[in-house]
Amino acid sequence: MSSEERPVLLKVEGLKKHFPITKGVFRRQVGAVKAVDGISFDILKGETLGLVGESGCGKSTAGRVILQLYSATAGNVSFKGQDLMSLNKEDLRKQRPHMQMIFQDPQDSLNPRMTVGSIISEPLVEHGKFKGSERRERVEQLLESVGMNREFTNRYPHEFSGGQRQRIGIARAIALSPEFIICDEPIAALDVSIQAQVVNLLEDLQEEYGLTYLFISHDLSMIRHIADRVAVMYLGRIVELTDSETLYSTPQHPYTQALLSAVPIHDPKHEMNRERVILTGDVPSPANPPPGCHFSTRCPRAEKRCFEESPEWREIEPGHQVACHLV
Repeated sequence: MSSEERPVLLKVEGLKKHFPITKGVFRRQVGAVKAVDGISFDILKGETLGLVGESGCGKSTAGRVILQLYSATAGNVSFKGQDLMSLNKEDLRKQRPHMQMIFQDPQDSLNPRMTVGSIISEPLVEHGKFKGSERRERVEQLLESVGMNREFTNRYPHEFSGGQRQRIGIARAIALSPEFIICDEPIAALDVSIQAQVVNLLEDLQEEYGLTYLFISHDLSMIRHIADRVAVMYLGRIVELTDSETLYSTPQHPYTQALLSAVPIHDPKHEMNRERVILTGDVPSPANPPPGCHFSTRCPRAEKRCFEESPEWREIEPGHQVACHLV
């Protein structure tokens, strides 16, 4: 199915998440950390949207707000046309089986006191799916589907390597046959030798179960391999969004160009001759972002209006959106 024929599965509009900064005995609010500051995008059924940016840009917070693990400050998130923010706790709980998350560090996200079988069956118990021997069979099937031995059900997380623990986390995420999974830097805590195996597993599962992914990462070379489209995030805002091929061949936003210039190339001749974009200064604090364009303080091409006016999020070509005055 081409991207034009695919329906929109998830729609995010003007999403914001501001964490209050409080002071004094009475916890008076004196400011806010603008972790996510007005982002909008669609994810089509069956595709992988990559969300990339430096550490602290708000990627993981965005993922948690989309799944309503954090409540949003403003904006809308709709899943299959259903506004998630208008749902009460019980209705949201009914939506949970359709939307799951794979967390960054499998050591932190798996309960060390529970066996692998209990961890994977937890969502099945919570939502009343399968009983007794049927449930055991389902857990063993899930272990097999992530490339592990079905006899591991009575073992504990500490008995496994980081890559195996992440596979257990993936088995738990697909236990309820969800349609949409947020992968929050699922390979960041793993050895480089294991990362490709986990990414290949996620791609195989996507094909087998028709999954849709939001893949959050700071690794641009890995995102190129797995994502159909890529959104680039800086200081709580998305600055560029287009298909993977276009982003890597002709990036338009100065921040995207700087990020891509830092990705190593395997051709030594090309690597030696290419131009690097070196960004000066530090990333501003999300508690006090600069006026105008958030990237203006580090942008090598910034003009007067960049420091005063916030750039409009606009489409410069079909399917290619950028927030920059200079494009």
